[in-house]
Amino acid sequence: MDKETIKQILIENHEFIIKVELVKRDVFFEEAGNYVLVGSGRAGKTYCMLQVIKEMLSKGADLSSILYINFEDERLLELKVSELNLIVDAFKELFSTTPVYFLDEIQNIDGWEKFARRLADSGDKVFITGSNAKMLSREIATTLGGRFIIKEIYPFNFKEYLTANKIVVENNWEYGSQRFEIRKQFESYFYFGGFPEIMKFDQKRQWLDNLYQKIFYGDLVARYKIRNEFALKLTVKKLAENIHDEVSFNRIKNIIQSTGTKIGTSTVLEYISFLQESWLVFGVKNYLAKISDRETKKKYYFTDNGILNLFLINPAIILLENIVAVKLRQLYAEQFYYVKLNNEVDFYIPSEKMLIQVCYGMRNTETEKREINTLLKINEVIKAEFLAIITLDEERTENMNGSEINILPVWKWLLK
Repeated sequence: MDKETIKQILIENHEFIIKVELVKRDVFFEEAGNYVLVGSGRAGKTYCMLQVIKEMLSKGADLSSILYINFEDERLLELKVSELNLIVDAFKELFSTTPVYFLDEIQNIDGWEKFARRLADSGDKVFITGSNAKMLSREIATTLGGRFIIKEIYPFNFKEYLTANKIVVENNWEYGSQRFEIRKQFESYFYFGGFPEIMKFDQKRQWLDNLYQKIFYGDLVARYKIRNEFALKLTVKKLAENIHDEVSFNRIKNIIQSTGTKIGTSTVLEYISFLQESWLVFGVKNYLAKISDRETKKKYYFTDNGILNLFLINPAIILLENIVAVKLRQLYAEQFYYVKLNNEVDFYIPSEKMLIQVCYGMRNTETEKREINTLLKINEVIKAEFLAIITLDEERTENMNGSEINILPVWKWLLK
């Protein structure tokens, strides 16, 4: 690799930074932090990195303080870890300054971790993105030595989705005519999810299917050397169909074996671990379970409604619970749960003392009575301060047994 080519790439990237237009995302970075941005492909990690750069420039920083390089550039395909310092040397020959480093998709370079650690140890500020699940492995966390904050990047939340569609949410929007426009936009977001690129396409389901195939064969089958592709496909499908239910590894094994496919419990455990590492799904624990059961019995959700919808025939009820879970994951990381004792409530957030039940519709008297009673019974154990039932479109407040239950439409709740 020669320095002249690297210099050309660095200058071209500066020109790209000036021209690129971004949808501002709701992400926060500590001023003094070094970051590794992780998440599924096409979730927007690069744009979050570029947003940091744009904000630096808006506060008076010069391009000569920015080193941005994307390791998916075909001109860098043969770059070795031993040559990474050429990038540093090339930049300093161009600008004679010590930059903030923005290293995009650096997992393409084997052994990148020690280079990144050396920069951080030298006091340099570093941002890194990567789609590879190894970004979160114990070995790399050890190598980075606590010098980096790992930040998960998800597809657009609903507010970002509206912004990308040039809709600025007004004050008191829920009382004016804008609520009709927002409700209409929600329909697409609900069924097709929030991957930023999807808004460019009319054939959204086809785009999602192509993305899933890339994740399945690239991030899963190839990376983990999966031999039984059919068993892995069934695992994904059965997780999608069982969003509502607590899932044990043994139960998934039995469901898959009922199709005539041979698979062991340990293989199912391994497959689900791979799905989580690839940011396709995430698990939620039972708050009241024994410690051992918390890890072996969970509810699993997909990180994007659009991908989940690929596997569903009658999707609306399942998508509603999933979209609530994704929002809670974005807000509280792993610090939220479901609660299952004799009854079950979908979500509990200890830090907010909040219990949330999800119900598609409450117009049926028996349904309303069942959902409210379930909340109240679990609340006798939990003692929450805020009780809510999230529906598709209904909104009102009920008072029962001295407790106030807030019934909220999901498209309003997502913007609160």
